[in-house]
Amino acid sequence: MFKVERYQGERQDRYELVIKQLVALLEGESNQIANLANAAALLNQFFDEVNWVGFYLNDGDELVLGPFQGLPACVRIPFGKGVCGTAASNRATVRVEDVHAFPGHIACDAASQSEIVVPIIKNGQLLGVLDIDSPRKNRFDEVDQAYLEQFVHTLSRFL
Repeated sequence: MFKVERYQGERQDRYELVIKQLVALLEGESNQIANLANAAALLNQFFDEVNWVGFYLNDGDELVLGPFQGLPACVRIPFGKGVCGTAASNRATVRVEDVHAFPGHIACDAASQSEIVVPIIKNGQLLGVLDIDSPRKNRFDEVDQAYLEQFVHTLSRFL
């Protein structure tokens, strides 16, 4: 038991550090694309066992690819379609243990096995979503979700 609690504590400490790094990285910069690009790079460096980290931005009735780290990706995703479109439509985080079991999953990278998508909401408006894919099933848990939601909330202050 002690090992698990210690590991969880270490993960939480790492997440808190990466959120502090995000603030330091973005402070004083107002360009949305630059801030999203640096946020994607920061998360890509932070995580292990991920193959895609990036953003899809609200473009009216669909999401459009924004800054990311990883292989080329789908450019447009309609609201309500796939994991990203579902998270955007519901304005709620979607965590998927096995993307092949998710109805309507959009496969941009065949290596992806699990995914977490966090909506970015500022002043009641959906700006887009943070999307992270992993080549390992069940990669993301409640700790990841809670801290990624905090990361996105912090990021939204700079968008």
